[in-house]
Amino acid sequence: MKVMIGEFVTESNANIPDLCTLDHYDLGYGKDCICKMRVQKVFERENVEIIPSIFANAGPGGIVARSAFSYIESVFLDTVKENKKDIDGILLMLHGASEVEDIGSGDHHIVKEIRKIVGPYLPIAVVCDPHGNLSKDYVESLQIIRSYRESPHTDADQTMELVAKMLCDLLKNRQNIYSVYRKLPMILGGEQSVSADEPVKSINEYMNKLEEDSRIKSCSWHVGYIRHDTDVAGCGIVVVPETQKDQGYAEEIADQLSKYVWDKRHEFHYTGLTAKPEDALKLALNFEDKPVFITDSGDNVTSGAGGWNTFVLRQFLDVEKLKKKTLFATICDPMAYDVLKNHHAGDEVQIHLGVGYDDLSSSIDLEVIVKEQGDLVGFMMHDPNSVFGHCVNVNIKNTNIDVMVADTGWAVCEVRQFDVIGINITNYDVIVVKQGYIFPEFKELGKLCIMSLTQGATLQDTASLPFKRVMRPMFPIDKI
Repeated sequence: MKVMIGEFVTESNANIPDLCTLDHYDLGYGKDCICKMRVQKVFERENVEIIPSIFANAGPGGIVARSAFSYIESVFLDTVKENKKDIDGILLMLHGASEVEDIGSGDHHIVKEIRKIVGPYLPIAVVCDPHGNLSKDYVESLQIIRSYRESPHTDADQTMELVAKMLCDLLKNRQNIYSVYRKLPMILGGEQSVSADEPVKSINEYMNKLEEDSRIKSCSWHVGYIRHDTDVAGCGIVVVPETQKDQGYAEEIADQLSKYVWDKRHEFHYTGLTAKPEDALKLALNFEDKPVFITDSGDNVTSGAGGWNTFVLRQFLDVEKLKKKTLFATICDPMAYDVLKNHHAGDEVQIHLGVGYDDLSSSIDLEVIVKEQGDLVGFMMHDPNSVFGHCVNVNIKNTNIDVMVADTGWAVCEVRQFDVIGINITNYDVIVVKQGYIFPEFKELGKLCIMSLTQGATLQDTASLPFKRVMRPMFPIDKI
């Protein structure tokens, strides 16, 4: 048997001006595609041959340029056409949060175009991020669709392997099944749905219990994605039956799971300690132990923000006689990075830091001393050996503030990413990161973690976001 595999990942934030172009993608073809998707061992065990198409992962960014998407989709479709007679099934990793110029969801479009070639019955399995948007037509065109359980996504590789095994099992015992979908009139941000907290912890436990039923292959709860306005935004439920005769039962389970999640709608909350920016600063400065992590939640690059806001940096610069040794990881400013990249450790340089897109990213004139520099590498489900950007760590002269000036808004979420550059974070009292919820390693390391409710492209107040296209009524925008 032969299975085609491929990946398309983009979290499209419409609140930043930049388009996501082909240059933003980590691309892989052939053996490289197979290696990057990390499911080869499952198919080898099942004696299934892999037909690679394309691995295209941009992570979070802006709206996808039509030209970039057209190229990526064409590789998927050309691979299907060239191998149509040989393909027994298809496994795709489609994030679910893409938004393409003049098209809408790129994820949905790819599946729709593949179906035009292979018809409705060839088994297609999709792995997706829970922070992605679904629709009835999309889900019901798939035999299997399963999202990660954990947020942050510590189970990404595990889920890829699980769905690959599900697809292999289906190919060995072909059934005319399709995934069952229920849309919930509820819209949430990822920071309100961390899996270590309630109610998500209980929802995951409930889904695990449902999957113990031999008639149910898979259950998923999809948080959705809120950083671009789309008619498919909102939470969703997916249930996959084990066999064709279980299709009706899967409909019943989908209704049960929908009710279970809906009844918990008032329990969703921001994870951990949250505070207004001025209060977050005071908490960090008054805390006696170290390290303290502050997340600049309005400029969360893991949800597609630019990572260029200087607002929190300006907060710290305004503190008289700052004693806390502080690191900013990172601030994106390609022009400032270009000024710094050819300098060496110890060099004193004058820079203008801040892209000046708006007041939040206002430029600051700084005298800095160059320290370390290096690559921004992958984290978690992203290829740890791939380079996604570069940075120069500098000290702002006559202060206790260091800033990693980056050429891109790539997230720093793991200690290893500092180690690669040569930065020892144990030297710092306060570390400011461009995230929403704090990632697992930092949460474990931090003696205090604060989500600063800053303004920006990833504003946390879901009810105040200016949605025009979403289904209404929708909780918590509307009182349901």
